[in-house]
Amino acid sequence: MQGHTVSGLSLDPESKSLYADAALSNIFNEDLRIDIRDRAALLRAVEDISPEVIIHLAAQPLVRYSYQHPQETFDINVMGTINLLEATRGLKNLKAVLIITTDKVYKNFNRLRGYIETDELGGVDPYSASKAAADIAAQSWIASFADVPMAIARAGNVIGGGDWAPDRIIPDLVRAYSLNEKPVIRYPDAIRPWQHVLDCLNGYLKLIDAQISDQVSGEWNFGPDLLTKSTVAQLVTKFWEAMGLDDSTWVLENSSSPHEAGYLLLDSTKARSALGWKDRLDFDSTINWTADWYKNAMNLDVRSVTEGQVSRFLSIAD
Repeated sequence: MQGHTVSGLSLDPESKSLYADAALSNIFNEDLRIDIRDRAALLRAVEDISPEVIIHLAAQPLVRYSYQHPQETFDINVMGTINLLEATRGLKNLKAVLIITTDKVYKNFNRLRGYIETDELGGVDPYSASKAAADIAAQSWIASFADVPMAIARAGNVIGGGDWAPDRIIPDLVRAYSLNEKPVIRYPDAIRPWQHVLDCLNGYLKLIDAQISDQVSGEWNFGPDLLTKSTVAQLVTKFWEAMGLDDSTWVLENSSSPHEAGYLLLDSTKARSALGWKDRLDFDSTINWTADWYKNAMNLDVRSVTEGQVSRFLSIAD
């Protein structure tokens, strides 16, 4: 929609996914099936594409899955990132590289303030630890080898229409809604930096523009206003109401769950002041836009619903 030519490298898409439902394959100039753990294949593909901008989003992104498959999680998140960085060397047309990690890279002390970019990194669960390790590895690579602007973006708890991944709050709520069941919640009092996916992506694009125009690099947080402190239970209630349901009750998971941080917020002052970025959708709007997508996608063309929300967002964004 903004005139860019896009190529993508990924694993095979899930049968139930935004990629499949919205028939997104035709937006790509090249759409390749490559595992980022396959260093040789990744290097060949990136060299053949010869991109101007690389955005690294590939990851094993689930906390509970990481407890079940820790080695796979570290292989993908750490060595996959190193493989991608290695693939950037010597690219003739390259102008910028953006590495996406997560808000979970910060060593969590359940602080009542948002984490800033210079705070200590670390993680208890394998997912958080692997992403912190990938972030540190990327910082080292940038300091040692970067010959174009490279930056790291940290965001998390991104929600929005089109997500069907397992073990994520919004898809789990939609599945419960479709089955007329009460949702099962693990940590109802946990506070997270809930953010609409389009706000997050708008931040990434602003950062890339600054990399190209002003040679910007470094680490950058993208999260909602710090005055917004919403719990999992509040999100569930708001989403249930936005879906048009009177009964917003939920069921507490009765099995023991592995460790997850209870309190997590990001301080995005750096991005707001240096990039002029700000979130356009507050918590209520984020929930309403997300619920609208799922309600409309049940009856309308998914591609049209998605493009409609993107166009609407672009009309209110800088």
